[in-house]
Amino acid sequence: MVKGSDVYVLGGLLAHDEAWSYRSLAERLHVPHPVVQRALERAKGADLYSVDSREVHLPHFEEFALHALRFVATARLGALTPGVPAAWAAEPMASAIRSSGGEPPPVWPYAHGRVRGQAIEPLHSAAPEAAEDWPELGEVLALLDSLRAGDARVRQVAGDLLSRMLRDRSAVASR
Repeated sequence: MVKGSDVYVLGGLLAHDEAWSYRSLAERLHVPHPVVQRALERAKGADLYSVDSREVHLPHFEEFALHALRFVATARLGALTPGVPAAWAAEPMASAIRSSGGEPPPVWPYAHGRVRGQAIEPLHSAAPEAAEDWPELGEVLALLDSLRAGDARVRQVAGDLLSRMLRDRSAVASR
């Protein structure tokens, strides 16, 4: 069974544009390398990751993210807390969705957070710190969190942006 932490590792692979090892990916994700190994083994079993190409299986990941992620890694907005902007409060969603300003933004709880908002549990507890060091990861996770916790309009926009990102990545890989 795929876990939220597995999706976090796959998000790291989607954000990664260079050669990687389990250790280098684990360092960038701020997790121990066995977390990466176990996540990719489970993802392989769900046909979301190809061991041969060492890449996310993009069509399967897209289908999973758009249609199953919110059921596998549920997310609900919680209490007000300091944190890091997440979901539709973070890029690229923040530019695509205009907030009414009346609701506090979704945030990953984080002691060094600069924004006060409604807590949303990240796919992995290391996400806030890793996303601060790796903005591309933060963008992938913002789309995934929007699919997990957003209403129908937010999920539609996130789905469109994720599909476009995956198509662009596939086009680059096929060159």
